[in-house]
Amino acid sequence: MKKILILSLAMAGFASMGMAQVKTVETAKIKTPNALCDACKMRIESYLRRYDGVVFIDVNYRKGITTVKWLTDRIDIEQIKTAISNVGYDADDVLANEDAYKRLPKTCKKFEDGGGHPKPKTPATPAQPGNP
Repeated sequence: MKKILILSLAMAGFASMGMAQVKTVETAKIKTPNALCDACKMRIESYLRRYDGVVFIDVNYRKGITTVKWLTDRIDIEQIKTAISNVGYDADDVLANEDAYKRLPKTCKKFEDGGGHPKPKTPATPAQPGNP
């Protein structure tokens, strides 16, 4: 009888400890408008993987949005935005670190800075009949 009682108390203790270990995960979509190619995606994702607490990163360079999931007890959204800025990219309201931006390859810089990312083009109007 004592063995059953001790065993049941031990199991209840382990079960309650397991529930206490639940960590909250948050998700955010961060605007990264100057991350516009696969090299930018790889650079941001590899840099953010180094941070303890970041569990998921996806840079959608076609839309200019980075989706991040993180453990709230280890890192917060401001630290993540600062990390993206330290790579050389704008992250919502946090501007890119100037020194890191200068170190980016020319193809990953903004068009106005001589980079390879042109401004989005407007669709051409169809030719009118009789006009070449």
